[in-house]
Amino acid sequence: MTSSPSRAPFPQALLAETLLASQVARESNARTYPRRLPVVMDTAEGLYVRDVSGRVLMDCLCGAGTLALGHNHPVQVAAIRDHLTAGRPMHTLDLTSPTKDAFVTALMATLPKQLRDNGRIHFCSPSGSDAVEAALKLAKTATGRRGIVSFSGGYHGHTQGALSLMGNRGPKHAVAGATADVQFLPYPFCYRCPLGRNGGCDAPCGCEAYARNLLHDPESGLAPVAAMVMEPVQGEGGVIPAPPAWLRAMGELANNTGTLLIMDEVQTGWGRTGKMYGFEHGPVVPDILVLSKAIGGGLPLAVIVYRGELDLWQPGAHTGTFRGNLLAMASGLATLGYLRDHDVPANAAAMGERFTEHFAALQRRHRFIGEVRGRGLMLGIEIVDPDQLDAAGRPLGDSERSRAIQAACFKSGLMIELGGRNGAVVRLLPPLIITPEQVDVIAAMIGEVCDTLAGA
Repeated sequence: MTSSPSRAPFPQALLAETLLASQVARESNARTYPRRLPVVMDTAEGLYVRDVSGRVLMDCLCGAGTLALGHNHPVQVAAIRDHLTAGRPMHTLDLTSPTKDAFVTALMATLPKQLRDNGRIHFCSPSGSDAVEAALKLAKTATGRRGIVSFSGGYHGHTQGALSLMGNRGPKHAVAGATADVQFLPYPFCYRCPLGRNGGCDAPCGCEAYARNLLHDPESGLAPVAAMVMEPVQGEGGVIPAPPAWLRAMGELANNTGTLLIMDEVQTGWGRTGKMYGFEHGPVVPDILVLSKAIGGGLPLAVIVYRGELDLWQPGAHTGTFRGNLLAMASGLATLGYLRDHDVPANAAAMGERFTEHFAALQRRHRFIGEVRGRGLMLGIEIVDPDQLDAAGRPLGDSERSRAIQAACFKSGLMIELGGRNGAVVRLLPPLIITPEQVDVIAAMIGEVCDTLAGA
């Protein structure tokens, strides 16, 4: 990793301890990552970040998956620099430009024929949450229905409508008046089957049968719904990949009941799962696709893409001041070009398998590793207490040990995240261009941490 020679070193008064104390004193109590990853970043390149005291860490959080190519990739830096040097606008509301047209053309070319040939794209305020809100409004407008189906374990953002779709009850406790007419269905999670079945993934999926019955049964109590919202791999819910057969079944169910399928690919889109989009693992084609994070090349950008016949809302039905972030479009266009030219999704698939092999070996050494799972470079290790079982006979998640693993990894120079039920899942979202050598180093570091904690 290179340094920043053009900038003088930070003075003693601005070392990490001072800046972290300032953050605690002035930022809101809602801040999250700094509580467990107390780092003050100075420079960054690829997998690596350097803090203000000169310490280098490996970043397997990468902006919660935003940084598909890692920090400050040369093609992104060059695209931003060229855009500014040419005097092109940074912000245009929803007015068009050559940069915007090129971005739209390239993005649409990545999609299945059903969306590519007759699809429409809408630029949202630059967050995944806002794009989810736009998708909900479009679905209700196009169908004339009110109800929405979401899934246990799902995460779709923290704005009012998106929060109503969230599986985690914690953030909802203090917020009254969440959006009505949201019905939750079980998401297939064989390790902790939401229906209490222990037949494993070889058994017929009860989650599929449950959903099918609910949407077809005239006595189910559920009125016809506008949309079904899902993630092809649940991230915050604990890195839970949807079985391909279940994805296909949900697509068929939505189609047969006049329900629009909204696929939230904010975290999975653009190569993270080993394919350009997570829905390709079904495969299934969504009616409405939600994208953010990676598409902005490290800068804020969010869109929805949907079937053209759904384009029934009126001008101004969903707007936002910062939907014209041309810097993000320039960087996103460069990112997409690199992803395709270098077959980066294939690297994500291969490196995900390499990680999984390492973690499977680690699992064989330690009973507290309940399950290793993921898809591509969206990886999770569920930490459990093997001696404490729930009513279904499954080991309880061990959030205390998972936090200890995260803290020890951070001390050793590795940033990882936690998620899932009770925060008991160790999560990795490394750059999609990670090398085999880097995978081996990271896996070895996590292995050493687990070995040490096991002997403590």
